[in-house]
Amino acid sequence: MILHVANPIYDSVFKYIMADERISKTILSALLKKEVVKVEMRPHEYVNTTRDTLSMFRIDFAATVREKDAESNEFKDRVILIELQKTWLDTETLRFRQYLGAQYSNKLNIRSDSPKGFAYPMVAVYLLGHRVGDIKEPVVYVNHDVYDYNGKVVKDGKEEPFVESLTHNSIIVQIPRLKGRVNNRLEKVLSVFDQSRKDAEDKQVLNIDENKYEDDADMMYMLHRLTAAAADSEMRQDMNVEDEYYKAIEDRDTAIMKREKELKQKDEQLQQKSEQLKNVVKLLYSNGMDTLQIAKTTGISNDEVTAMLE
Repeated sequence: MILHVANPIYDSVFKYIMADERISKTILSALLKKEVVKVEMRPHEYVNTTRDTLSMFRIDFAATVREKDAESNEFKDRVILIELQKTWLDTETLRFRQYLGAQYSNKLNIRSDSPKGFAYPMVAVYLLGHRVGDIKEPVVYVNHDVYDYNGKVVKDGKEEPFVESLTHNSIIVQIPRLKGRVNNRLEKVLSVFDQSRKDAEDKQVLNIDENKYEDDADMMYMLHRLTAAAADSEMRQDMNVEDEYYKAIEDRDTAIMKREKELKQKDEQLQQKSEQLKNVVKLLYSNGMDTLQIAKTTGISNDEVTAMLE
């Protein structure tokens, strides 16, 4: 059966599902490729409230992940910070860096059990509505390692608290690259963001075949929550407001591009006229007229005539 679910590219829908701990655990577990046993949404959540460029949405999480210790072979829990940012413009690199800087300087991110003031390890997740250069993979992982002078990995350096406090890993998701790809657990989870599934008449809705997820309780739960969101009148109104803002931005950008095109055409025309006038001046000069006569004939100053002849 085809389900008509709310499109999670909308900030209101995205926030709605990520506020649900079961869904946030499902999504973050798939992204991190680790078992996330607990998720806490951090008290500071940032949205571009000026609305002049509604372009980025950000939520921060403290996630408790369960990992197997290589030496003891026992499972241990540890807390990592997840900074999840969603944007649809390809001009937000500076703002990404500014938010990361704010995270590094935030005292709430210092471990309470660390007398030396070490911070929790951090992972930055970017959900992008645009493509990144020539990278074909929909999801890429940018992980740091610790090397010695000869380029060999320092085995015990990667999870050293001092190192983790000053570096971070990143996960970059190119939503336009998903396009029906479901080759692994992560792509299955991210398929609810696949914009190739948009309804032909209503971009606020995705059409998803629930039969492809019936063997996955977590995904079915997410789909049912998104179905409920699609039927919620307040949620729909929030989505309508976002559409209005995006429409205003598109109209503004279109007007700017149109003005830039017109200015470019005028510059080209002026340049062409300038070259034509320069050719006329040279022709008159070669026919024996002096600069003063040329200036009087063409209506430009003697200095301009002299400059054209140089």
